[in-house]
Order: sequence, then structure tokens, then C-alpha cells
Amino acid sequence: MTVILLRHGRSTSNTAHTLAGRSEGVDLDDRGREQARTVVDRIGSLPIRAIVRSPLLRCERTVAPLAEALGLTPTVDERISEVDYGAWTGRKIGELVKEPLWAVVQQQPSAAVFPDGEGLAQVQARAVAAVREHDRRLAEEHDGDALWVACTHGDVIKAIVADALGTHLDSFQRITADPASVSVIRYTTLRPFVIHVNHTGEKLTSGLAAPPKADSKDGSGDGAKEGDVPPEDAVVGGSTG
Repeated sequence: MTVILLRHGRSTSNTAHTLAGRSEGVDLDDRGREQARTVVDRIGSLPIRAIVRSPLLRCERTVAPLAEALGLTPTVDERISEVDYGAWTGRKIGELVKEPLWAVVQQQPSAAVFPDGEGLAQVQARAVAAVREHDRRLAEEHDGDALWVACTHGDVIKAIVADALGTHLDSFQRITADPASVSVIRYTTLRPFVIHVNHTGEKLTSGLAAPPKADSKDGSGDGAKEGDVPPEDAVVGGSTG
């Protein structure tokens, strides 16, 4: 199963340099709306079977063109909603950097709990659980491997990617998820494979719906015969393509 983690397009809060959090009514700006339209060109040709999104407006707007193009009705899941930043919500980033908690968020995010909000460890737990659950559901519905999209938020994506990499949450600030970027994870019975992180290119053309082949006709493989390597195993010696 392969998930495309799509961050919402640029929002009015992004350009105002405020922490939107779960504030209602935060929409995409002009650039964000353009990014939402180009999502169709970037990933719309892939065999996407389902779309799951955060309940917030900026995610709804981001996936709307893709959902229409594919004829899919997005599933809304609260577990991939934005971080509940509590009392930090709506405040200017320039003010927040002066707070003692800011240093904790940067250096030890696993210990960061926002005042009147939630902790980043809680965010990771709920988001990873959601992705894993949708993976299992879609595997049953589509009899095996399938490609799907989860439209969510920057810190949520970073937390999911960190988990897939086996990286401690305290290192998740090393990961970047820009507006309208995609990060791709393929889950197997043995381990996740992180295929893309913060991809902002024009088109995602990799064959993402199926596990990579152990051999390739153009000679770019590593010499292993097709079928020799189980799909949940990494090929010793490096990438096959």
C-alpha cells in the first residue's frame, strides 16, 4: 500500500506569518488555489483509489480539483487534522519564537505540549494510526496494493515521515513539508519505504502503485531476477532504478 501525503496549498495564514492551527475559515490564497489546480497535473494520472483529508478548509480546497478529476469523494478523518496548538493558535510566528516552549519544539519536540492544546507525540500517534488503518482498509477493498492520497498539514506529515523512517520524533524538524508538496510512503508487512519527501516538482511519474521490480529491462537493475526479492525487502546493494 502506498500513500501520497499531500500538504495543503499555501494559505492566507502562511503569508500572514501566523500559526493557523485549527482556526476556522483559513482558506488558500491565490497561490494556494493555483497549487490546488496543478495537483491534478502532478498526480492525477496515477491510479489513485481513495482520498482522505483533514477536516480543515484549506485541505478541503486543496483536494477538491483532484477529487473532481478522479471522480472520488474524499473521506474526512479528524486524526489527520492540524496540530491543536491551543493558546498558540492565531498568534504571530515572530511572537512565538520568544516563548520558552519554542526551544523545546525545536530541540525536543517529543516533550512539547502546547498550552491548552496537545503534544506533538500525541499528534504522531493519532496520525500514524490513521494512516495505518486506512492502509489496511484499502488493502482489503482493493485486494492488495493500492495508491491513495492523504491531504493534511506540515507538522502532521513530518511526524508520519519520521515514523516511517524509524527516526525519533526529536529529529522530525529535519524533515521539510512545503505547501502543496507530496511525500510518498509505501507500507509493507515488514517495513515502510520512504519514496519521496517534500516533492514539489511538476509531475510525479514513478510507478507508485506497485512495489519496485528487482530487475529492469533497461539494465538499470542490480542483477537480481524479478521475483527473487520479496516486496517487503530492500534490495541489497541499493536501488533498482
